[in-house]
Amino acid sequence: MRKYLHVMRVGFQNTMVYRANFLLRAAFGLIPLLAMIYLWRTVYSGQSSSVGGYTLPGMVSYYLIVTIVDTLTSVTDDDWQIAADIKDGNISQFLLKPINYTLYRLCLFLSGKLIFAAMSFVPLGIFLLCERRYLVAPPGAAALGGFLLSLVLTITLQFFMSYTMALLAFWLLEVSTVIFMLFAFEYMAGGHLFPLNILPPALERILDLTPFPYLLFFPVSVYLGQVKGADLARGLAIQSAWAIFFCALSQFVWRRGIKKYSAVGG
Repeated sequence: MRKYLHVMRVGFQNTMVYRANFLLRAAFGLIPLLAMIYLWRTVYSGQSSSVGGYTLPGMVSYYLIVTIVDTLTSVTDDDWQIAADIKDGNISQFLLKPINYTLYRLCLFLSGKLIFAAMSFVPLGIFLLCERRYLVAPPGAAALGGFLLSLVLTITLQFFMSYTMALLAFWLLEVSTVIFMLFAFEYMAGGHLFPLNILPPALERILDLTPFPYLLFFPVSVYLGQVKGADLARGLAIQSAWAIFFCALSQFVWRRGIKKYSAVGG
């Protein structure tokens, strides 16, 4: 464990070099949030008191929690770095040393995530302070506990999904298209654009069969108290199953990729 703690310390040091970039990225990241809030205010100004069971304060609260969860769990540029390690041959050194590349990348991801979240909460905190009338607390201890557990599972699922996609660089010369397509579909099917429970029930059930709602919409719904009791236990079980699946899939892809890998650099 000592070597992986050292990796995290190195990750902290390297990431702090780009703290200004993270601060600016977080500040500009509020622009889509503002756009969505003003869009829904326009929708509700047309004398709509409720859309899909959401009032205007409820809808704004949803987007505020979405932004917080996204800041804490989203992958930044780890997938691009992993693909570059494979493409440039830098991964060779990890095949010759007693260090697990998956754990190495996970440590870097967590260290980078902590610094990014810390930098992001400067502009985000100011925005939340301005919109504090819409920022609600979880309705109870069960909702808070379920949310925190779901948050950990979301971070795990986010990392291993991105890690698996990045490992396709063993076979593909350029994985940017695959990563972009995954991100685009996740953005639509994960709950970034709108709450998934305002969709027709049949379409919502289809999306529930995919991992995407569990990357954002599910933890936000738990926080807001929309998922509770047996539904909460079922949702956490499904989210755990997806996290385990992608963890196992990433190790399978890694083993197959290493057999194909031939160093061209490093």
